[in-house]
Amino acid sequence: MELSSNPIPGPPGGAGATVITVNAARIDASVAIQFKDAMRGLTAGGAGDVILDLSQVSFVDSSGLGAIVGAMKALEADRHMHLAGLTADVDKVFRLTRMDTVFAIHAHASDASAQLAG
Repeated sequence: MELSSNPIPGPPGGAGATVITVNAARIDASVAIQFKDAMRGLTAGGAGDVILDLSQVSFVDSSGLGAIVGAMKALEADRHMHLAGLTADVDKVFRLTRMDTVFAIHAHASDASAQLAG
């Protein structure tokens, strides 16, 4: 599972955020454990919120959804995970499972970054 990370500076004295882009078309049972491990590696010990850019992901199954929720729960208590760039099919999964009430969902990673910046 290939993920890329891009830190976004925060306001003076603020923690900023990290944009993590999923560079894969699917988050499913075959990659769920790899996804969680990669997310843990990119977020452990960090500061600020995490923006998970799913714009390249066209399919998420229940294992993938569980992996995303698990990655969110692994964050420190003062950090939040935002989702961005959901395709129509991925958005449908989050809405049908009511996970859209758990995550802040943004049209684009840049929208989430702008909102967090101020």
